[in-house]
Amino acid sequence: MPEGPDEEAGRALLPVASRRRAWAAVRGELVRTPWRTAAALGLSAVAAALGLVAPWALGLLVDVVARERGLAAAGAGGSAEGAAALVPVLVLLVAGALAAGAASGLAAAAVARAGARALAGLRTAVVDRVLRLPTSVLERTGTGDLLARVGDDVAVVTRAIAEVVPQVLASALTVVLTAAALTAVDWRVGVAGVLCLPVYVGALRWYLPRSGPLYALQRTAQGARSQALLGALQGARTVRALRAEEARAADVEARSARARDLAITVLRLFTRFASAMNLAEAVGVVAVLGTGFWLVRGGTLTVGEVTTAVLLFLQLFGPLGVLLTSFDDVQSAGASLARLAGVAQMPAPAAPVAAPAPADASVRVDDVVHRYDGGPPVLHGVDLALAPGEHVAVVGASGAGKSTLAALVAGELAPAAGRVLLGGTEVGALDPEQRRRSVVLVSQEVHVFSGRLLDDVAMAAPPGLAGTALESAVTAALEAVGAAAWVRALPDGAATRVGEGGVALTPEQAQQLALARLVLADPAVAVLDEATAEAGSTGAAALERAARAATAGRTTLVVAHRLTQARLADRVVVMAGGRVVEVGAHDDLVDAAGPYADLWRAWSGG
Repeated sequence: MPEGPDEEAGRALLPVASRRRAWAAVRGELVRTPWRTAAALGLSAVAAALGLVAPWALGLLVDVVARERGLAAAGAGGSAEGAAALVPVLVLLVAGALAAGAASGLAAAAVARAGARALAGLRTAVVDRVLRLPTSVLERTGTGDLLARVGDDVAVVTRAIAEVVPQVLASALTVVLTAAALTAVDWRVGVAGVLCLPVYVGALRWYLPRSGPLYALQRTAQGARSQALLGALQGARTVRALRAEEARAADVEARSARARDLAITVLRLFTRFASAMNLAEAVGVVAVLGTGFWLVRGGTLTVGEVTTAVLLFLQLFGPLGVLLTSFDDVQSAGASLARLAGVAQMPAPAAPVAAPAPADASVRVDDVVHRYDGGPPVLHGVDLALAPGEHVAVVGASGAGKSTLAALVAGELAPAAGRVLLGGTEVGALDPEQRRRSVVLVSQEVHVFSGRLLDDVAMAAPPGLAGTALESAVTAALEAVGAAAWVRALPDGAATRVGEGGVALTPEQAQQLALARLVLADPAVAVLDEATAEAGSTGAAALERAARAATAGRTTLVVAHRLTQARLADRVVVMAGGRVVEVGAHDDLVDAAGPYADLWRAWSGG
């Protein structure tokens, strides 16, 4: 078993709930539909009770046959009466088996349905919380751990709910009722059956403390493997450009080997646990058979009653085996459930105190400092003011702080010091609807959602816009950014399915959709963070025209990927090392022969 803290544990930045809080989250979902939960428990209890009919009927059958053999040996005949006595016993046996099978199926379906609804509620809570997390948290966490939770962990818990939970619940009820029935035959037989429990308990006390931490390490290692794999695939072009394929492949292989080794360790541990279970079963069988033999010889019990007792005890093997072997799946599902509940129970961002709506479309950045996760500042006392309707371009080398400034103005980040004001109101104090109406950020990371193109754009529509009015507004937005022609050329026009499983759009087309969303949202302030960067040189001019059309009449902050955008702006802000080093109109800055003039000469070829 691995010792010491797992090397990947510190990288799982999203929280993991305690066992108590994880199961509390499940209980909270179950009580939302109490009648469904009660029906599942009731059907499971009925199925477990009906499972006792067969051993009882077989015991009666043995007594009837033994009595008939005794009469035959004594020469008293009675074969006709014996045959008649067998009929109701056989009917009871068959009817009990059929009823138990039907009840078990219904109970399993009811438990799985109740569990699936609980998981659906928890999964919805996880997605809702993730979508509301601050951007800084998501950037710090990365995608690997998050995808492992909403992917792998959900799959593990789903399988447990569909397969493991119904079996565990049915087995637990069967064990309780069977143990009660065994004691009802004779208390001494019940005591004999209990002799196997110390062996079971000892096995569990050895297994559980070792398996629980292993499963937690295994889930964390799987998340680290996903992170490494996604990073390598998403950055494949960069990896090839740097000739770092072997290093990335080695990293993925190392993390995969870590996950594999933990899986093998878990399997070995469980194999030893299964051997201890077999020993417990042997102890119990010997004790019940010996006690039954002694009681039959003493005339306390009949052979049929001992047969019932032995069959009841043997019937415990299956449920006990399910309960004990299911700890393997329960531990894994519990670890996954704790990871899901950890996200679902993250505190929601505090609702901003009611703030006045922005008075106008002005933007003011006042002595802003920002740092990520307590690191060194990436912005140092930045001051900037945008008048209503003014277009300002921000330029500078990579790492100058341009995107951080854009995210602060859009309200995606909160400054470590200083203020960002929209129309005189701090952007962080705006409620979600006020912020939505006030400012929209369009970045170069554009996502095309799977579904109709119309719906992709319409997600930015103001509340209350629907039906024909919504379709007309979407069409107008597409027209404004120059996308209407190619949209009409699609197989079903704006109703064409795009994204995953649909028509694949070019990077230029995807960014035009993002700009169309901006037009439809109609904010007072637009922030474009290299929103035209993904277009190739052939599409750059068309996309820049689309960006100018989308931002016409709005206060606009543009993180310029191409200096042609800066030349057309009202003012240019030059950043370096997290500071504003130059501000002015394009022509004035070129004439000033400062940092911007150097950038322009490099861009324009002198």
